[in-house]
Amino acid sequence: MLSIVVVNNPKKWNFNIPDVEIVSAKSYLTDSKYSEIRNIRIYNLCRSYRYQGMGYYVSLLAEARGHRAFPNVTTIQDLKSQSILRVMSDEIDQLIQSSFSKLKSTTYNLNIYFGRNVAKQYDKLSQQLYNLFQAPLLEVTFSYNKKWLLQNVNPIPITEIPEGHEPYLIEFANAYFSKKRIHSFRKTASIYDLAILLNPQEKVPPSNKKAIKNFIDAAESLNFRTRLITKDDFSRVAEFDALFIRERTEVNHHTYRFARRAYAENLVVIDDPESIVKCTNKVYLAELLTKAKVPIPKTIIVHKDNANHISRQLGLPCVLKQPDGSLSTGVIKVSHEQDLKNEVEKFLNRSDLIIAQEFIPTEFDWRIGFIDKQPLFACKYFMAKDHWQIYNLSNKSSLFGCVEAVPIHTVPTKVLQLAKKAAGLIGDGLYGVDLKQIGNHVVVIEVNDNPTIDNNQEDILLKDELYLTIMRSILKRIESKKSMSGVKS
Repeated sequence: MLSIVVVNNPKKWNFNIPDVEIVSAKSYLTDSKYSEIRNIRIYNLCRSYRYQGMGYYVSLLAEARGHRAFPNVTTIQDLKSQSILRVMSDEIDQLIQSSFSKLKSTTYNLNIYFGRNVAKQYDKLSQQLYNLFQAPLLEVTFSYNKKWLLQNVNPIPITEIPEGHEPYLIEFANAYFSKKRIHSFRKTASIYDLAILLNPQEKVPPSNKKAIKNFIDAAESLNFRTRLITKDDFSRVAEFDALFIRERTEVNHHTYRFARRAYAENLVVIDDPESIVKCTNKVYLAELLTKAKVPIPKTIIVHKDNANHISRQLGLPCVLKQPDGSLSTGVIKVSHEQDLKNEVEKFLNRSDLIIAQEFIPTEFDWRIGFIDKQPLFACKYFMAKDHWQIYNLSNKSSLFGCVEAVPIHTVPTKVLQLAKKAAGLIGDGLYGVDLKQIGNHVVVIEVNDNPTIDNNQEDILLKDELYLTIMRSILKRIESKKSMSGVKS
């Protein structure tokens, strides 16, 4: 992707960076050739981003032209919002405190140039701040009042770079622009850039290494250029056409921030942020499924005022669920009244609302996978050995129960119909619907926004076609977005 640095006055830019074009803000806004070029990355280094000023319009029109702007208009607005600054700074509060723990002063201004600082001890903090506020040149002001607090974030005009910092700015800019990035101007028709977000340290990832390779092979067979990224690559999100999240998702987590950033940048993203919010909270799911008249186990949304009613309404044993638990964590079975009282108290200390459900013992759970509201795969997930759940995270030698892939056409009609209805309530993304069946009685347990797809398990029947179906969906979504925006590949 072609990189252009936009400044108020190019004569003030005294740095020679290979393969980077320097353009005045006036030229970028008024010269028709820039409105006609596709696949440009715009680095907006204007003196100010004030509303309806020159710098503001550079980023605004960049988005209208289908260019990738740094900062984009969303970031510009974030820089002005004290509430956003507080939320963002809370995410890295521990790093802020540790970075400035030895400072004796009560204020500090941190200059950040392309995610770097002239003092190496502040490089990690600078990179994290750049990830949160993606503007090339920033001044971040901190003050101390019992603890260090982020006060303001402002762009630094080129003309106000301290003279002693200029050699560092040149070094950081050269390093930044020389990094291996996605060069979309070399594309042939219908080649797009796909990022797959992973956590290499995740103990039970949603896809094992061989499955990830299968996803990459499927993507590249459709002319995707694929990159594996981690949580440290937040600043790279806008370089891609699509983001595919293959690590466990949570709302208060970097996976959700990646999804939100990708969505804001108009990328295709699976899992999309709305699906993450809906699927990762069991209280929301219980309310949603009940309202839609989808059968679920007998359920109580528990709070401090009705906690004493659980055993009377559900009987014992019953199941308690933390709203944001996943992979069988935050889910416990309780068989005795005193244990119930103790565990409910613990759960309610973490969340004002929790879920209690009747215990329905079954030999296996159904899992029906969906993409684009169509069934993709079906599996029976058998309970882990000597355990009541499909995962037994306390027993490393027998972590999972067996998985049996089942042809879609052999799945009981009622199971398939309920799964489809439940998935459709969430959206058209990639979902896994878990159900229990006792005779003709079927209930939906939950809808997962990030279903497990492992090599030689979920894919055992469809094989490569499973991965290709998902990649075709991503490709179709990209081309639909490009068509709607008028941007050609």
